[in-house]
Amino acid sequence: MILGHAQEEVVEAITQAAARGTSYGAPTEAESRLAEQIIEAVPSIEKVRLVNSGTEATMSALRVARGATGRNKVIKFSGNYHGHVDSLLVAAGSAAATLGAPDSPGVTPGAAADTIVLSYNDVSGLQNAFAQQGDEIAAVILEPVVGNMGCVVPTMEFLQTMRDLTSQHGSILIFDEVMTGFRVAFGGAQERFGITPDMTTLGKIVGGGMPLGAYGGRKDIMDQVLPAGKVFQAGTLSGNPVAVAAGSTTLDILKKSPPYEALEKMGERLAAGLSSAASDAGIPHTVARVGSMMTLFFNPDPVTCWDQADRCDRDAFGRYFWGLIGEGVYMPCSQFEALFFSRLHDEAIIDETIDAARKTLAAF
Repeated sequence: MILGHAQEEVVEAITQAAARGTSYGAPTEAESRLAEQIIEAVPSIEKVRLVNSGTEATMSALRVARGATGRNKVIKFSGNYHGHVDSLLVAAGSAAATLGAPDSPGVTPGAAADTIVLSYNDVSGLQNAFAQQGDEIAAVILEPVVGNMGCVVPTMEFLQTMRDLTSQHGSILIFDEVMTGFRVAFGGAQERFGITPDMTTLGKIVGGGMPLGAYGGRKDIMDQVLPAGKVFQAGTLSGNPVAVAAGSTTLDILKKSPPYEALEKMGERLAAGLSSAASDAGIPHTVARVGSMMTLFFNPDPVTCWDQADRCDRDAFGRYFWGLIGEGVYMPCSQFEALFFSRLHDEAIIDETIDAARKTLAAF
């Protein structure tokens, strides 16, 4: 909720849309307008389809990538979450590049058999995977800034190597920007880092808080989807008029009154304050941040991949979380969920949060 909860213009747009009708099961002019807004904002997207969630977006993007390439295998990274898609609910093996094993009851070995799990920010592991299986890899999907093992920042070498290898081998690079889209920059992480993927998935902000997702990319790839191509994707509620109204209004506001400079300033203030509070309490920690995404890791070492994140002190985080609850501050309830804040969080609120963290950590 980058604009804050119950933002007046968004609520008004939702109300007006609902008064006209909550579902038509058919495309609308408003849906087309939101598509145009997305294409204008996101560097990689030439054509886009709307769906109902980030999970639907990633599931659909993978299907399109496989259909476009005629290949089956997909690379994902340990600690990256792409929704509850069967083929992506897999855990990493011990080798640099292993075929995934199901990580959730209900996911069959067959569903995960074509998923290769690598370590985030591991350039050599990525190179080895393509050297061994490059001609079989349909796509690489990743969070360009991870938000699901805490906030983990990619190295530019990692991103550029991935872009180069996918191009060389004819694989499709998918940025899962469900979290980062319109969050770390108006055009998402791909704008911020200057790396253009072949496909992008969106959710959360793009729907203004309503259930809405999107996937898009190069025209030649998206033309594989029915009715232009043969890859099937449909949904009665896709492009729902109420959700579209919320998303379109949100993007209008973000374009007309960009909050990103202020979010960057507040992000720096909050990250420095949380780190100072932990240091003064003598607590081993590190802070990772990109714009208004961040995590205070209860870990003395920088976190660049899941193996490092997994070494965090979970008990310490639990005491931190419940201590802050007692101070009236609701942080993400897991060490492995990134913290976000909105444009309504001003210096006073940021400083109150830092003071609450300082009091909580001093009591450890």
